[in-house]
Amino acid sequence: MKTITQKKNAKKTMSDEAFAELELSLKQALAYENGQQEGFRVTKKAIPLAPKQRSKTAIVDLRSRLQCSQSIFAQLLNVSVKTVQAWEQGAREPSDAALKLLAIAEKHPEVLFDSQ
Repeated sequence: MKTITQKKNAKKTMSDEAFAELELSLKQALAYENGQQEGFRVTKKAIPLAPKQRSKTAIVDLRSRLQCSQSIFAQLLNVSVKTVQAWEQGAREPSDAALKLLAIAEKHPEVLFDSQ
């Protein structure tokens, strides 16, 4: 029976079949990319740009347009009131996820009020 230390140190290996399948997939992808092979289904998605930074006044203006107190605005964005206050005072900048949510709030504010 293996000890806990032996189990932690045991190397996890891939089966030969799984490795061969992975290797074949990589070779096919390279061949396709180099124009040597056709007939594969390819899905390409455009990656959205990083959300633009918002100034403290822009955040205050957005909250005012939505006619929300800091408390309600924080609840709509699922952040703390202290976070909203820090944004509005310029003490902190919103994270990328918060910036994306602020962008949605600007373009489609009704989404924030949809409870479903």
